[in-house]
Amino acid sequence: MSSTVIQQQETIVALATASGNGAIAVIRLSGKQAIDIADEVFKGKNLLEQPSHTVHFGTIRDGNEILDEVLVTLFIGPHSYTKENVVEISTHNSKYIIERIIHLLIKKGARAARAGEFTLRAFLNGGMDLSQAEAVADLIASNSAASHQIAMQQMRGGFSSQLKQLREDLIHFASLIELELDFSEEDVEFANRDQLKDLIVKIAAVIRRLVQSFEQGNVLKNGVPVVIAGKPNVGKSTLLNALLNEERAIVSDIAGTTRDTIEDEINIHGVTFRFIDTAGIRETVDVIEAKGVERTREKMKLARLIVYLFDPIQDTVSEVQQQLQEVRSLEIPFVTIINKSDLLTDQQKASYALLNPIYISAKEKIGVEELKDELLNQVNLANLNTDDVMVTNIRHVEALQQTQESLDRVLFGIDNPVTSDFLAMDIRQALHHLGEITGSVSTDDLLENIFSKFCIGK
Repeated sequence: MSSTVIQQQETIVALATASGNGAIAVIRLSGKQAIDIADEVFKGKNLLEQPSHTVHFGTIRDGNEILDEVLVTLFIGPHSYTKENVVEISTHNSKYIIERIIHLLIKKGARAARAGEFTLRAFLNGGMDLSQAEAVADLIASNSAASHQIAMQQMRGGFSSQLKQLREDLIHFASLIELELDFSEEDVEFANRDQLKDLIVKIAAVIRRLVQSFEQGNVLKNGVPVVIAGKPNVGKSTLLNALLNEERAIVSDIAGTTRDTIEDEINIHGVTFRFIDTAGIRETVDVIEAKGVERTREKMKLARLIVYLFDPIQDTVSEVQQQLQEVRSLEIPFVTIINKSDLLTDQQKASYALLNPIYISAKEKIGVEELKDELLNQVNLANLNTDDVMVTNIRHVEALQQTQESLDRVLFGIDNPVTSDFLAMDIRQALHHLGEITGSVSTDDLLENIFSKFCIGK
């Protein structure tokens, strides 16, 4: 019997709400003995006689000592999050009270839950598949409308249902191929090769689309990395402050003030952008500033989008064009920004027209909203339909890519006729990799790696 199964037989307890200031805290118990253990310390009603999904007022007592007045909510398995008996105790949010109650419940037979163990039990007990369980963590971590919507869709099974259909189609043909192996001496074919090829092509197209969706899905989940770059003292830090609407970066007339990168996030129409203010790009003998310039160039290479600022007072049009050559060489989308536009005449602005810039005044916050709209347009997320199934997890992408490789071998085997046993082997490999995503194929090490990233109490 695996250690995961043995641990699942124990009743676990943890604080389910965040620690810190607040009126109420919720302590969660899950397991076969959850209601029995809670009943031992609860004085109000006999919890063993109460129906599921009911709430009861009473006190938690350690012997004759009253620890707190509480509300106890019962969820009798399988009608609970974990599919086990679950008890949630709502107490006053006192660190002392919480610690006393949890210690008391452990003394009565529960044990402290590990990170993600409640969701792990929901998975092991069939309440959700592995991709849905991972979406729970994404939902908790979501910080924008887009990331929330994608996580919610995956948690409700949008991604899983698509994978389930793909696996069912493959399993049908796999069973026919396996049947051929039983009659190998008679040289018969139960699986129509043309139909199998059509199916593999169809599945491969779906998987290709899912893999391609990762680029946008990952951006929606983690935020769009945007580097603000340019020469020293062109207004990069001022622009960051204007975008954030707060004094996040130090602003000075002294060139080279920003020696390292400064990062912060804002939400633009439901999409998170991670802005990185960088050291000015110039030749310098200052060792520390030179290190900052080096980091700027490294950040630019990793960015999804570059916002490149120019100061028309200190740069001519030809100098601007020369700087843009380096930006273009990175082959990363960029937006050209002419700062201090409030100091320019219409004739001066016309000289920059070929660069198709956005004119702003970071100091006066002119053009900032126009820049935000352009950022959405550049990353092509403004009109993105987050109802579409989208991959946001690198583990899923890797499994899909391995599935694709197995399907390619199946297609090769059909076009260059191979025996049924080789076709069967490649189809089984494809099914294996798809199964890794939903958890129909899993190991204790994989589960521990996934759920260790969860918060305790979830």
